[in-house]
Amino acid sequence: MSVRAKKHLGQHFLTDENIAKNIVEGLSYENYNNVMEVGPGMGVLTKYLLEKDQKIYLAEIDTESIDYLKKNYSKATEETFVGDFLKQDFNFINHEQIAIIGNFPYNISSQILFKIIDHYQIVPEMVGMFQKEVAERTAAVPRTKDYGILSVLVQAYYDVKYLFTVHENVFNPPPKVKSGVIRLTRNPKEGLVGNEVLFKQIVKAGFGQRRKKLSNSWKVLNIPEALKTHEFMDKRAEELSVEDFIHFTQLWKENM
Repeated sequence: MSVRAKKHLGQHFLTDENIAKNIVEGLSYENYNNVMEVGPGMGVLTKYLLEKDQKIYLAEIDTESIDYLKKNYSKATEETFVGDFLKQDFNFINHEQIAIIGNFPYNISSQILFKIIDHYQIVPEMVGMFQKEVAERTAAVPRTKDYGILSVLVQAYYDVKYLFTVHENVFNPPPKVKSGVIRLTRNPKEGLVGNEVLFKQIVKAGFGQRRKKLSNSWKVLNIPEALKTHEFMDKRAEELSVEDFIHFTQLWKENM
């Protein structure tokens, strides 16, 4: 028995065992007791995760995959499965820490990253495979074409490391693009607490018209009078570091 890859779920099953091991070993397995795999499919990562000391949870919505995993992995019991990752409230871990891992479906990859950000207090680490373009955008640095909203919002909470590229021919069915594996290690920057909603608004508006100066891009947010002559106003969003955005958010809050 095997599982039929379903296009509407963005399924591309990894077939290379060495790559699977490398992804699983990308996590540190330190200082947390729980790991959740998103989209386990036919278990190419799962089999190695189940050898770890941590409690493993599987976020899967494909009933065919769930049946396959239960049948082939005795440790994959009913309570191992926790449903749709994007709908998780994480109540089942009782405020403990949980790492996230997976060969993520391309069609929800950005949503997965934003979900992790929303729960950064309990997610210390993530290793995941994304479409290469998304992985590169997440890890991008200022003054590059890939640097944008995703880069800044993720890097405000996590250090991002691009680990390696994965070619199309190690999947069934092969995707049309290359993949990239990245690791997130929690490192929330100083100054975000209490300012997170405003921070996201400032970042999103800044990159909303990335070719324009920030004095124009931020007009939609009603720039505080005291900041209208700030040096950042003559710059574009891609010129600001994550720390710059956080610092400016603090100034904005103080002058509201």
